[in-house]
Amino acid sequence: MAKNPERPTTHLDEVSKAIIEQLQQDGRRSYAAIGKVVGLSEAAVRQRVQRLIDAGVMQVVAVTDPLQLGFARQAMVGVRVNGPVGPVADAIAALDEVDYVVVTAGSYDLLVEVVCESDEHLLEVISGQIRTIDAVSVTETFMYLELKKQTYSWGVR
Repeated sequence: MAKNPERPTTHLDEVSKAIIEQLQQDGRRSYAAIGKVVGLSEAAVRQRVQRLIDAGVMQVVAVTDPLQLGFARQAMVGVRVNGPVGPVADAIAALDEVDYVVVTAGSYDLLVEVVCESDEHLLEVISGQIRTIDAVSVTETFMYLELKKQTYSWGVR
């Protein structure tokens, strides 16, 4: 979910936070079950969830295991850019194989996660697509060997 810098921060009341926490624990939890926990009707929970989605606060998605879907190679790619970072980030984000792009401070201007079917596919994405973007000066690829932790239930503040 891309963050829009022009969109103001949405104030969340305690009920909305509780709804988010319920969905972080189980994205398939029914609105009726959530309503019992937070003290609202099923319809009221449905409306709140839709408002949170419309406001860009959250999204409800199926998180998959890329290996189970035939994507044998995942990697994080550090990218250094000559000039403005934004246009390069946008160009990389438009690639089908890219599922995460973040502008960073440090050794790299961007960190990019790619999901590919094979080593050959990864090579084509890095050499044939990312490195051919004019302002890209350096890439460094960190191939994933084993995933130890991935969570989306960090709660709300």
